[in-house]
Amino acid sequence: MKSSSETVVRSSGSDRVLVIMAKAPRPGEVKTRLTPSFSPQAVAAFYCCLLDDTLALARSLKLSDVEVAIMCPDSDVNELARLAGNEMSVVAQKGEGLAAGLTSVFAHFAPDRQRDTHQRRVIAFNSDSPHLPRSVLEGAFETLDAHDVVVGPTHDGGYYLVGAKASHPTLFARDGMGTSSALERLLSRAQALGLSVGFADPFYDIDVADDLSRLAGELRLDPSRAPSTAAWLKKWDSTAH
Repeated sequence: MKSSSETVVRSSGSDRVLVIMAKAPRPGEVKTRLTPSFSPQAVAAFYCCLLDDTLALARSLKLSDVEVAIMCPDSDVNELARLAGNEMSVVAQKGEGLAAGLTSVFAHFAPDRQRDTHQRRVIAFNSDSPHLPRSVLEGAFETLDAHDVVVGPTHDGGYYLVGAKASHPTLFARDGMGTSSALERLLSRAQALGLSVGFADPFYDIDVADDLSRLAGELRLDPSRAPSTAAWLKKWDSTAH
């Protein structure tokens, strides 16, 4: 599976690659901070909706010649390939955890500056991001024209998006991933590497029940932005109030 994914990406010729950081929607393994409010089965169903709409968002950029792919744990490749269909490559990350996944994204998709003079802009973003306007992703690619790295901050001190034009193996250290200091630590490592950083608009993650309320309010005004997620939240909203 991995070798065929590499063939698909390398033969596309696109100078922009959008990579979704995803997991298979299994109960107890996704969005675990929501489980105090919902059953693991309900959370998995919700994540499946988020992923479905995020895939649709990513596909919409293919019309403007953006290569789309999924990076995931090795054990999730086959299941995510079924969910994604034949429209994008699904690549197994090397190592475990988000830091290893992000390192794998740029090691796999970004050009080797020693051997490849073709510049490719690579952006990785969260699979629970259907509320992102397409313009944010397009703008992030533009920001990479003038910077080595682009980051999309979240309101809780993390980041929902990160992009680069080359692989920097030490950029995503294990320390701080998934914490309120994740962005600060990333920027500190970028500075230590002498990398210029540009920023996308700040957004919020979908981690706890309050985030669901915020997202439900937004999608009530425009459910077409994320139809699968909007339908799930409409049912949740009707039972929660």
